[in-house]
Amino acid sequence: MPYTPPPELAAMSLAELAQAVADRRLPPVDQWTPAQNGDSLMRIATDGSWFHDGGPITRPAMVRAFSTLLVRDADGAHFLRTPVENLSIVVEDAAFIATDMQVRHDTAGQPVLAFRLNTDDVVLAGPDHRLRTAGSADVPAFYLGVRHGTEARLNRSTYGQLIEYALTLSPPEALSVASAGETFALVPPA
Repeated sequence: MPYTPPPELAAMSLAELAQAVADRRLPPVDQWTPAQNGDSLMRIATDGSWFHDGGPITRPAMVRAFSTLLVRDADGAHFLRTPVENLSIVVEDAAFIATDMQVRHDTAGQPVLAFRLNTDDVVLAGPDHRLRTAGSADVPAFYLGVRHGTEARLNRSTYGQLIEYALTLSPPEALSVASAGETFALVPPA
């Protein structure tokens, strides 16, 4: 079945974004309890590039498929989980990269922040997909919860979009945004 790239995030309404999230069919990795453990010989670099046994994975469809099997445990270790195996995978920073952000408003006028990931997933920030700030004031890092404990790091242009939007709402010293009823502080921890 050929892959049809999704429309640009900016062209999608909130209803279309919510439908894109609902239409994404993901394997039930949280229900699987594989008996075997191993090493996938895979790595996700800081820039979101995937590697297997030292060589790059150049087929986007393979990356999209593998990304649906990702989980992160309470200790921060990442795994590719199948019904049979739990294979460790090295993740240098975050499993995903957020590559775009758009602000939409729900029927009550409340903002919802929509993020596109490097895997073409759409994630709506909110109670189940929290924004987190790390790093320092000089070198901030922004992360978005994706699924099964994994996160996406906002790339430079995307966190620029986020900060630009936040500055329309609050002064720099109290920088925050709201999405789907949750408020997220954007000032890195001291």
